[in-house]
Amino acid sequence: MKKVTIFSMIFFLVIGNLSLFARKNVQLTSPNGKLKFSLTLEREHPVYDIQYQKQALVQNSPLSLVFDNGAFGEGLKMNKPVFSTKEETYELIVGKSKTVHSLSKEVVIPLEETAAPFRKINLVVRAFNDGIAFRYEFPEQPNWKTYVMYDENTAFNVVDNPKFLGMYLPSYQTSHEATYSHVKYEEIKERNLMDMPALFEYPNHIFMAITEAAVRDYAGMYLWKENGCLQGKLSPKLNQEQIKVEASLPHQSPWRVFMISDRVGALIESDLLTNLNEPCKIEDTSWIKPGKTTFTWWNGNVTPDTTFLGGNNFPTNKYYIDFAARNGLDFHSIYGYAEQPWYTDDGTWFGFPGENSDITKPVSSLNMQEICDYAKSQGVQIHLWTNWKPLYAKIDEAFALFEKWGVVGMMIDFMDRDDQEMIRIQEEFLAKAAKHHLFVQFHGSSKPSGLHRTYPNEFTREGTLNYENFKGCMVTTADHDISMPFTRLLAGAADYHLGGFRALPKDKFKIQQSNPYVTSTRCHMLAMYVVLESYLGMICDTPEAYEGQPGFEFLQTVPTTWDKTVVPDASVNEYVAIARRHGDDWYVGAINNSQARDVEIALDFLGKGDYKVTLYKDARDTDTNPNHLIKETFTVTAKDKITVPLASDGGAAMHIQSVDISF
Repeated sequence: MKKVTIFSMIFFLVIGNLSLFARKNVQLTSPNGKLKFSLTLEREHPVYDIQYQKQALVQNSPLSLVFDNGAFGEGLKMNKPVFSTKEETYELIVGKSKTVHSLSKEVVIPLEETAAPFRKINLVVRAFNDGIAFRYEFPEQPNWKTYVMYDENTAFNVVDNPKFLGMYLPSYQTSHEATYSHVKYEEIKERNLMDMPALFEYPNHIFMAITEAAVRDYAGMYLWKENGCLQGKLSPKLNQEQIKVEASLPHQSPWRVFMISDRVGALIESDLLTNLNEPCKIEDTSWIKPGKTTFTWWNGNVTPDTTFLGGNNFPTNKYYIDFAARNGLDFHSIYGYAEQPWYTDDGTWFGFPGENSDITKPVSSLNMQEICDYAKSQGVQIHLWTNWKPLYAKIDEAFALFEKWGVVGMMIDFMDRDDQEMIRIQEEFLAKAAKHHLFVQFHGSSKPSGLHRTYPNEFTREGTLNYENFKGCMVTTADHDISMPFTRLLAGAADYHLGGFRALPKDKFKIQQSNPYVTSTRCHMLAMYVVLESYLGMICDTPEAYEGQPGFEFLQTVPTTWDKTVVPDASVNEYVAIARRHGDDWYVGAINNSQARDVEIALDFLGKGDYKVTLYKDARDTDTNPNHLIKETFTVTAKDKITVPLASDGGAAMHIQSVDISF
C-alpha cells in the first residue's frame, strides 16, 4: 500500500509539472490593479485574456502571424519574460491635454520557434490604468533578415454579449464614411469589415474600445467577425489580396489597444494613444500654431452682394480673407472654384486628377504670391487643398514652392486607403511638410493613431461621415453625431466640416449645393466645436451666415487646443457633455441625439472661487426654428450643477471664466 501511495504521488507530481510546462502563463496588471492581462502558451501556441476588476472581457484569444515562409503560432517556447515600469511626463503641442503623465507596467514576452526556421518574436504588453496594449516586435536575428506577412491573426474573443457600437465598411479602399450600428455582440454581421475604434458596453456598464496606436510602416487593421469571434484584418497591398506587410528586421507592429473603464467618459478623456507613440520628431515647433479656418467648398464659394464674379481669382479669395481678418480667424483655405482646383489639372473631377495635373502651376487666373502677401498684410494665413497624387508626384518641389509663397498648411485629400504604402506616404507627407513649416490636414483618410505626438504638424483628419454630406443628403443627423464621441473620436482629431448656421427642421430640409442647410440646432453646432477634438476648426459657412448672428461670438472665441479634458456626463448614443480647459478658461459642449432631455452638468472640475458662465442653450421653439437660442450669463462655483435643456437634435455650449468674488 505504501509503495502504491508513493508511486501515485510521483505520478501526479510529474503530470502536474508537465501541465505547468505545457501551460506556461505570464500575467501583467495595471498600476492600480484593476486591469489584468494574461498570456498562456497552450499546447505551444499563445492565447491571451483581459480582465477588468476580475470580470473577463476578452478570453482565450489566440495570437498567430502568417508569413510567406510559414505561420508563427504553433510549436513555440516562451523564454524568460522581462518586467518593467514605464513612467514619463510629456508635453503635447496639439491634443486634448497639454501635459500628460503616463504610467504603465510592461512585460516583454520572448516567443521562439522550437523547430526551423527558429524565428523569434517578442510580444510587448503594457498595462495602464485606463487600458491594455500589446504589439509584436521583430528583433534582429541571424537567420531572418526580412519578412513578408500574409496575415496578422490577432483574435479579440469578446465575451458576455456586450452592446456593440461600430461602423461596417464595404472594402479596404474606403474614405471611412458610414453610419454606425448599435447592436448586441451576437447580432454583429459576420464576415463583414468593421472600422476601429469599436465600442463594447458590457451588461454591468464596463466599457471597452478596441483600436490601434502608432500605425507606422505597417498596414491598418479592421475587425472581422467569423464563427462568433472577432479577428484582426490587415489592409492588403494595392491590387492584390495576399501580401499585407513587407519589412526588414528590426521591425514592429502597431499597438493593439483596449481602452477600458467603468465610466465611458474616461475613454474620451484618455491619452492612451499618445502614450504609445514616440516623442516629437520636429526639433523646432515654434511655428506650429493651430487655429480656425474658412473652407469655401462647403458653402459653394458664395460671394453675395459683390461687384465681381466668384471664381478662381483674387477678388473671391480677398472676400474671404477680409472676412477672416474681421472676425479673428487664423486661416483662409483655397481649394479652387466649382470643379476646378487652384492648380493646373486636366482631370474631370477633384478625385481623379488628369495625366497633366501639376501642383506647382496655379491656374492662370490666380497669382498665389499676391494672395499670400495680401493675406499676410491682414493677419491671415493661407493653406491649400490638393489631391494627394499630384502633390506626391512633386512633393519636394511643391513644399519648397509653398513655403516660398508663404503658404502654411495643406489639406491632402482622396487617399482612401491605409495599406502599408499609404501609411508610409502619409508619414512622408508629415515629415517633409514639417521641414517647410507646413501643417497637414488629411481628408479622405483613415483614422488617426496618436501620431500627432510625433508629428504635431498633423492638425486633423477626416475619416468619418460628416457635414459635407448635407450638400447631398440628410444622413449626418444628430443621431449620427452622438456616435462620434464613443467611436471615431477615441482615435483622435476629427475634421467634420463644422459651422453650418442655416438649420431647418428635418421635415423641411432640402438639398442645396450652395448655402447648404443643416438639421441640428444652432446650439448643437456650437457645442460640436468643444465635443470634437480638432486642431483646425473649420468655419465653413458664408460671411453673411455668421456676421450678426447669435452664437457666432462663441465660434470666434473657442480655441482649438486644450490643456485638459474632462467628461462630466455621458450616455452612449444618447448624449455627452465634454469640458475642456484652455489657459484659465473652460469651454463646455453638450450634444444630444433626437430625443429631448435635460442633462445635469456638475462643475466640480473648476477650481476655487467664482466663475462667470456664458451659456448658450436651445430655445423652446427649436422644433420649428432650430437656429433660435437663448444666451444667459450667471455666476457659479465648483460646488454647483447646471441643468441644461437639450432639445431634440439639440445641444448647449458654455464659456466659463474665473472672476473676482465681487462679480
